[in-house]
Amino acid sequence: MPFSRNTVAEVAAGLRSRHTVIQVVIGPRQVGKSTAAAEVEGLLGWPTRSAAADDALPPGPEWIETHWQAARSLPGRRVLLVLDEIQKVVGWSGVVKRLWDEEVKTRGKVRVLLLGSSALLVQKGLSESLAGRFFLHRCMHWGWQECRDAFGWTLPQWIFFGGYPGAAPWVRREEQWRRYVADSLVETAISRDVLQMQTVAKPALLRHLFGLSAAFPAQILSYNKMLGQLHDAGNTTTLAGYLQLLGTAFLVSGLELYSAGQGRKRGSSPKFVHWNNALVSALARRSFSQARADAAWWGRLVENAVGGWLLNSLSPTEWEVGYWRKANAEVDFVVSRGREAVAIEVKSGRPGKPDGMAAFCRAYPRARPLIIGGGGLPLEDFFASSPERWLDQR
Repeated sequence: MPFSRNTVAEVAAGLRSRHTVIQVVIGPRQVGKSTAAAEVEGLLGWPTRSAAADDALPPGPEWIETHWQAARSLPGRRVLLVLDEIQKVVGWSGVVKRLWDEEVKTRGKVRVLLLGSSALLVQKGLSESLAGRFFLHRCMHWGWQECRDAFGWTLPQWIFFGGYPGAAPWVRREEQWRRYVADSLVETAISRDVLQMQTVAKPALLRHLFGLSAAFPAQILSYNKMLGQLHDAGNTTTLAGYLQLLGTAFLVSGLELYSAGQGRKRGSSPKFVHWNNALVSALARRSFSQARADAAWWGRLVENAVGGWLLNSLSPTEWEVGYWRKANAEVDFVVSRGREAVAIEVKSGRPGKPDGMAAFCRAYPRARPLIIGGGGLPLEDFFASSPERWLDQR
């Protein structure tokens, strides 16, 4: 059955607008950005020039100039230029700025759609050169509602298999699914979106760090403990930097300790949260049935799914996601915006889990508690809509 993501209609509307700006779509690999761009082409029906910069050797700025001029030569009152993996092009933001300003000044016909899979590099280019000239769309990992509507998945299936649409045909052959995710998705993202685009002195260490994080989903692990489990680990600063790089590729983030007035407390022990549960399940040696039967492990997957849904759904310019812990008291997630804070406790049936909600509310009486699962907000309701529905107090 054909399935279209919300991003398609939003981008098409932006390109049709009289007061158009450059439309920019960022998000992880293999979540349908290129497919969405093709659907946008179909909706608009304009002559289109499309190109992708995902070669082994990054192209130079002349690559953009070539395709832009080719778009200008197309017939029609409006034409569409789609440039994929734009962050790979050396000096891309400067040449896009120049060409776009020419387009605006001459009332040209080219409308531009840029796609990128590295949040750090795309947003750096946007802020450096293209301020006021773009609208940013976040095309993130697929949520449960999308997987349910597109593939007929149950909530437990989505919690285990995550939200990569290209991996959906493999779920009934779990070993093949696991190999596909690990080799075709994870390794490609690490190689092309991290190692190829950043200076990484110890690539093997970065890969080992990702593997370690997959063994500890939704868990807090100090950098000193990581040093004890990783070979040639260098120092804590190196690990913190590598974890940040993995986050910019939408793989795994290290949430930081919440502290009122500071948002997230820099330098705290990170809490691993993977943006897609497939990244955990593909590297674990548990089948779907084995994971369901292990209450402790399943509880970790549920908690990670909640954290991942927060990261995928909330704008990082508006919301901050962290955790809270003091002594033996712990709160799974603290989502803050300005002076507002919502403490989230995930009730997943995990045995021996410390409950710190009461202690947190005593420390921060203005914070609002939110229980998900286990007699609180049902998991199905939480995952069926944007978290802002439950978080926004305005």
